[in-house]
Amino acid sequence: MSDADNYNESKFMRKAKENPFVPVGMAGFFAIVGYRLYKMKSRGDTKMSVHLIHMRVMAQGFVVGAMTIGVIYSMYRDFVVKPREAQKALEPK
Repeated sequence: MSDADNYNESKFMRKAKENPFVPVGMAGFFAIVGYRLYKMKSRGDTKMSVHLIHMRVMAQGFVVGAMTIGVIYSMYRDFVVKPREAQKALEPK
């Protein structure tokens, strides 16, 4: 592996540790798309365009949901947990 590959891999792992919901959102996106593509052969009388629109909406909904949960978790960690730890550090023992 070259240095650029190692840099990109370490950058991805660092970002995944900072915000673990990004890989979850990506995995959910690919899982939904894969499942809906697999189910495409048994869609019945549904038009192809409607089936693809439903697949896109489901996948985007999962990603937006994962991003929202990630932002809420990050805000909780930054505005609730860290100030609480800082206050405990300042209290006399």
